[in-house]
Amino acid sequence: MTKPVGILYEHPEWFEPLFATLDRRGLPYELLHAESHTYDPSATSVPYSLVVNRVSASSFLRDHGQAIMYARHYLGYLESLGVPVLNGLSAFELDLSKARQLTLMTKLGLPHPKSRVANSVAQVEAAARQLTYPLIVKPNLGGSGALMRRFDSHDELRAAVADGTVAPILGVDVTAIVQEFHPPRGGAITRVEALADQFLYSIRIHNGASQNFNLCPADICQTDAAPEPAAWPVAADDLDFCPADAPALRQLRIEATSPPQWVIDGVLAIFRAAHVDVGGVEYLESERDGQIYLYDVNSLSNFVTDAPNLVGFDPFKRLVDHIERRAGLAAAARA
Repeated sequence: MTKPVGILYEHPEWFEPLFATLDRRGLPYELLHAESHTYDPSATSVPYSLVVNRVSASSFLRDHGQAIMYARHYLGYLESLGVPVLNGLSAFELDLSKARQLTLMTKLGLPHPKSRVANSVAQVEAAARQLTYPLIVKPNLGGSGALMRRFDSHDELRAAVADGTVAPILGVDVTAIVQEFHPPRGGAITRVEALADQFLYSIRIHNGASQNFNLCPADICQTDAAPEPAAWPVAADDLDFCPADAPALRQLRIEATSPPQWVIDGVLAIFRAAHVDVGGVEYLESERDGQIYLYDVNSLSNFVTDAPNLVGFDPFKRLVDHIERRAGLAAAARA
């Protein structure tokens, strides 16, 4: 490998295990800060063997909203040059839009909660009339469960519309997902992780009776600075906490599990369709009807805390194996 790997990212604390693994492996890499970066659109080459996209859809929660749109431009530029990108533009676009995720799952015949996409507060209320309560309303472009709100009746939703607490939920792209809420059986959801078109591991995350929607299994994603569940929703300008700046809000109970084979096949089909190299898909078994529903796709994964003890291996080592292989293949192709 004659050129370093470029790591495009926005949150350094999240990826310290990745950087440490790259360092131990002796692989050359360069950090590309997506929230503060520049490039020459007329340049016909870049000094990287491979670029790894680790920009999060939740960047706006840390006053780094510019990283999201900027990364879209930069990834498109890299791909126009034929530069190999891990989790490139297609994967990133899927991560940024829950509406796209639902459309793709429909195309692939995968079950998901009945939903509507709305781009105004009035349309959120109109969409809710087409669905069965309880509902959740969540930003199309979001992360860490931010701004998501459950409504148990139309009167409750109408009151929230009237007092102005629904408007912030539309989020960065002023688009909301109105979705039938399925209480997960036993208060647990399952996350399936995949890497390089292969099943990586699956974990069940027990949230109990909590209404907190941040179910990231990595401790670094939790915060005791976040509002308590009873305080949701919160205004956008109140979301000034940084998940990596505080210890875990709570200790989620997590266990390794084996999902049905059709779920694994569905996750891999999603990732193939969107060219996702590494990520996770979450699903639940509904208390409403006993059915399994896929409901969220994440093309950025921080992996589960204490993975070696929980799933039997370090997923960061496997990720770096993939990075090394992709970068080496790119170098060989240029030779």
